Amino acid sequence: MNRDRVRHPYLDHPAPLAFAHRGGAADGLENTATAFRRADAAGYRYFETDVHATADGRLVAFHDATLDRVTDRRGRISALTWNDVSRARVAGKEPLPLFEELLEEFPDARWNVDIKAEPALAPLVGLIRRTGAWDRVCVGSFNENRVARAQRLAGPRLATSFGTMGVLGLWLRARALPAAVRRSAVCAQVPEVQNGIRVVDHRFVRTAHALGLQVHVWTVNDPGRMAALLDLGVDGIMTDHIETLRTVLTERGAWA
Repeated sequence: MNRDRVRHPYLDHPAPLAFAHRGGAADGLENTATAFRRADAAGYRYFETDVHATADGRLVAFHDATLDRVTDRRGRISALTWNDVSRARVAGKEPLPLFEELLEEFPDARWNVDIKAEPALAPLVGLIRRTGAWDRVCVGSFNENRVARAQRLAGPRLATSFGTMGVLGLWLRARALPAAVRRSAVCAQVPEVQNGIRVVDHRFVRTAHALGLQVHVWTVNDPGRMAALLDLGVDGIMTDHIETLRTVLTERGAWA
């Protein structure tokens, strides 16, 4: 790993970083303790998840704003109490975990956490502060202002990635166009292609590295694309197919 790109202890791990996206969502048990246990047993140390706050302020590891898509119950998480949400079962069998429980169960894991809605922001920062998990959590959101508010609330100890506008600024910079880039972020976490426009290419990676930023790409499930991105020099890949990424990295002698 290029030590110049380790701007925060969260990133201090042999590159490239392998992220289990929602714990490894390919089996349909996304963001459950079972999924994260499976990723942990496979050797993953970087997990990606999302958080929502319940009506009574409990922080749930879950992607959607509502329970409807992947559980046997319905309703918007922000309108339900934890007592209500705790009765839901992913794929009809697995309970939703509290993010605090996951932090405790996997003490060696590092977490990439997408703040899905504003009510989750303060509880997440409070949890990180209370547990001292500054080196174990990187916070991101599509909403650039939300990430900035998290940074202001937490201070410089919090690792953050770019939101949408930050990524756009970096993409413009990569094309020698004028754009402001928030220097407090430690990484850019991006799709390879967005709306038919290629985001990740050699210019994007080179520009990010010149600014001291790592590049993590989501969500990559095809082994050919994984290999191509690694050849470009990306610093991390998020995948639903955890066995596939492990195999690709192992074949390259890069599985840490």
